[in-house]
Amino acid sequence: MKTVAVIGSGSWGTALAVQLKRAGNNVILWSFKEEEAAAILAERENKEFLPGIKLDIDIVVTCKDEDVTWADMLVFSTPSKFVRNMAKRFAPFVKDNQIVVNVAKGLEEGSLLRLSQVIKEEIPQCRVAVLSGPSHAEEVGKNMATAIVAASEDTEVASEVQNTFMTPMFRVYTNTDIIGVELGGALKNLIALAAGISDGCGFGDNTKAALMTRGLHEISRLGTALGAKRETFSGLAGVGDLIVTCTSMHSRNRRAGILLGQGKSLKETLDEVHMVVEGVSNAKAAYELSKKLDINMPITHEINNVLYEGKDVKQAVYDLMTRNKVDEI
Repeated sequence: MKTVAVIGSGSWGTALAVQLKRAGNNVILWSFKEEEAAAILAERENKEFLPGIKLDIDIVVTCKDEDVTWADMLVFSTPSKFVRNMAKRFAPFVKDNQIVVNVAKGLEEGSLLRLSQVIKEEIPQCRVAVLSGPSHAEEVGKNMATAIVAASEDTEVASEVQNTFMTPMFRVYTNTDIIGVELGGALKNLIALAAGISDGCGFGDNTKAALMTRGLHEISRLGTALGAKRETFSGLAGVGDLIVTCTSMHSRNRRAGILLGQGKSLKETLDEVHMVVEGVSNAKAAYELSKKLDINMPITHEINNVLYEGKDVKQAVYDLMTRNKVDEI
């Protein structure tokens, strides 16, 4: 029986703590805020971020960094922009060759690094893996059938993560293409924003299908340029995650897009969603990476124009539709 520490008590971190307990592990759930840890501990429920899902009485809830010393495996479940700080903070407690699993989806602004690279820079003694795929916290919390991917360059690490998380209702596949799995998870958030904007503007299924399909093409082009395998984007961490994020109201990226499409400002949108919207946080990094590698990503470009240049969303759609004629591939 493993002891697994989940760093971050948002909706996904809480759901994974519940899932890890179902899988037979000892679980520590770490919260950044003392009052939040106390509330979860008292109620055995994260009423702010995952209401209605009860935590097993044996799940340890804490805000003390040193409590993770007892863990065999660490799971980082914090917004992407906090991953470096959290990795640096917990590095002293990570043992040689200990597995650290990242479940945040994004790129680091500035460095343009994948989050596993960020973790490895701050915790060089660890073995790193990522967990990604179509998996809403609300549904995992309710033990609905879910399939996901554990990725690491080290097959033994991927298999150990698979064995740690897997249950009859939580199927875990392994993959050695960590680049593709991470980029699929990070970049689909931008496309989900675009899909939500389309919904908010009142466009139909044709529009959304076009955005999702051409969005996947953009993700694949950038990913393969960085060394990912094209077939990864046809799997759970690619098209699977794209589908669920672009079509579900559980998706905070789609919800944010809908509000933007309805004419709300970025600030009003983020205030109403009330959770981190990774597509907004990572739009600049994705666009900068595409420029650095000279990869044409028009949807990503227009999302940045809407978010940070104040461009009208309907004008952005028109400009996408009236670009120069090209072949599909």
